[in-house]
Amino acid sequence: MLFDPHYYPYPSQRRVVFAKNGMIATSQNLAAQAGLEMLRKGGNAIDAAIATAACLTVVEPTANGIGGDAFVLIWNKNKLYGLNASGPAPKAISAEILKREGYEKIPNLGLIPVTVPGIPAAWAELSRKFGHLSFSQVFTPAIEYADKGFPVSSLVSRLWEKAYKLFLNYKKDEIFHPWFDTFAPGGRTPQPGELWRLPEQAKTLHEIADSNASTFYQGEIADKIDAFFKKYNGYLRKEDLVSFSPQWVNPISACYRGYDIWEIPPNCQGLVTLLALNILKEFQFDNREDSDTFHHQIEAIKLAFLDGQHYITDISQMQIRIEELLSASYARHRKQLIGEKSIDPYSVRPFGADTVYLATADKQGNMVSYIQSNYRGFGSGIVVPGTGIALQNRGTNFSLAPSHINYLKPGKKTYHTIIPGFLSKDSQPIGPFGIIGGTMQPQGQVQILTSIIDFHLNPQAALDAPRWQWIEGKKVQVEKDFPRDIVEGLENKGHLVEIAMDSSEFGKGQIIWKDGKGTMLGATDPRADGGVAAW
Repeated sequence: MLFDPHYYPYPSQRRVVFAKNGMIATSQNLAAQAGLEMLRKGGNAIDAAIATAACLTVVEPTANGIGGDAFVLIWNKNKLYGLNASGPAPKAISAEILKREGYEKIPNLGLIPVTVPGIPAAWAELSRKFGHLSFSQVFTPAIEYADKGFPVSSLVSRLWEKAYKLFLNYKKDEIFHPWFDTFAPGGRTPQPGELWRLPEQAKTLHEIADSNASTFYQGEIADKIDAFFKKYNGYLRKEDLVSFSPQWVNPISACYRGYDIWEIPPNCQGLVTLLALNILKEFQFDNREDSDTFHHQIEAIKLAFLDGQHYITDISQMQIRIEELLSASYARHRKQLIGEKSIDPYSVRPFGADTVYLATADKQGNMVSYIQSNYRGFGSGIVVPGTGIALQNRGTNFSLAPSHINYLKPGKKTYHTIIPGFLSKDSQPIGPFGIIGGTMQPQGQVQILTSIIDFHLNPQAALDAPRWQWIEGKKVQVEKDFPRDIVEGLENKGHLVEIAMDSSEFGKGQIIWKDGKGTMLGATDPRADGGVAAW
């Protein structure tokens, strides 16, 4: 058996949730209930995923928005599909142009790091290919929350205030005024439990729903985006929006102890998870609570990131075949680099970000693993006036160095951190899983999968377990409740271990899996405000 549903080795206020007819797991209860509402109305897991995702742009704007990107894995009729809805750099921008303007690197905020948003197109494409309900119907909960108000959750309130303090440094710059008008009217952010409205976003969601998202890429909203960027000498244009469409892709996988782990291929970093697992399956682990086990996991992640940050880019411009990187011979070669002591890889430091993840399942057997993000907090800080649309800053992952694999070019996609996951065995689905949080995502996925597959923790216990996070070089952070004897063991192996008092940077995950008895099993991360909606 993959896991024992009754095995809870860690203190938790949550338990695995079971359901028969349908399930939604995500970081906000209101969004999960929106997805469940679609199932009760006769919709399927894809309708539920769109409704949940649209709702999350309203109730958790600190981590995602209409102006971000999405990746999706869908199990439908005995086949796994992948959708890449990440957008490219505008056609009018290039590294040469920015360097002539005096930039040595791409800024985190402002007009420059904005790439073409993919989320509205993802919603429309998912509905077109798989949805049962009308496109407009799945937006009803999100529009109602934005128009009539929603109670802000505790974590979102704290992150909202944190973002406000950051943006105060840019308040004098006119291009950021719409952010304050939208998200901090009256010079403040919402308190926990406060009823908060986003009326402009309600109008935008209504327009997207009525037009199958065409207004965002070809109509009135596209015109507003174009006009704003022209006014302030930005680079994104309506031409970029008109020419964009999400891409259906073949998911990539690695087999770990007889289980197939599936990810979206580059430009997203799901490859890092698979590279690490390929290395780890060359080892045998007898005890989870052992410093040797964590040492090997950390070293495998280092090597996987080293490869990922060297090779992952727009798939049309990758310089090595994915099959070569995922070969058994390559995994054995990388394994040889892992010894008894911590190594100091020469890769760049992993970068952090904010994201939302959701998983859905229905009684017909459809399952969705969905992730979307504005990248860092509210993204670029750019809000298109009159729309409530916060635009992402995914372009910060481009480089201005000509030798870099993600050298900025017009129309190119860059390294993307968000990664939905899916598990299967013997060509049969087990279900979706995901962890949010920049480069914590593959690290979190590896920790959860090994806890369940190697050590038979149930999904909730695997999410509850204290986590580690490789930062750079030999530096590793662990959560404050991480076992002290394992910390000492890692330090003896040369790791520089820091104990973090704040768990906000260790990812937040959700899981929905079949339990082999005809029911669904759901789990959600205690580090988030969300839950599992079951029917």
